[in-house]
Formats: sequence, C-alpha cells, structure tokens
Amino acid sequence: VEEAAMQMDLLGHNFFVFANDNTNKVNVLYKRRDGNFGLIEPEF
Repeated sequence: VEEAAMQMDLLGHNFFVFANDNTNKVNVLYKRRDGNFGLIEPEF
C-alpha cells in the first residue's frame, strides 16, 4: 500500500489501482478530501 501511495503521488493521480502484495488482490487507493488516503478492498 505504501508503494502504491508513492506511485500515486509521483504520477499526480487522485486514485491508483494496484495488486496488493500482501493479499494478492486488486485494491484501489484514493486521496480523500481531507488529504488522507482511502483504501478499497473489493470482495468478489
């Protein structure tokens, strides 16, 4: 997740879709209006 946050900031994106190495699932990291990050972990 930390790597995804760094990549998202470097690219200047508001969200970043990535494969989570810890869970082996696709996650979405996004920048919240309060400046913090949110993490979506979909359940299929």
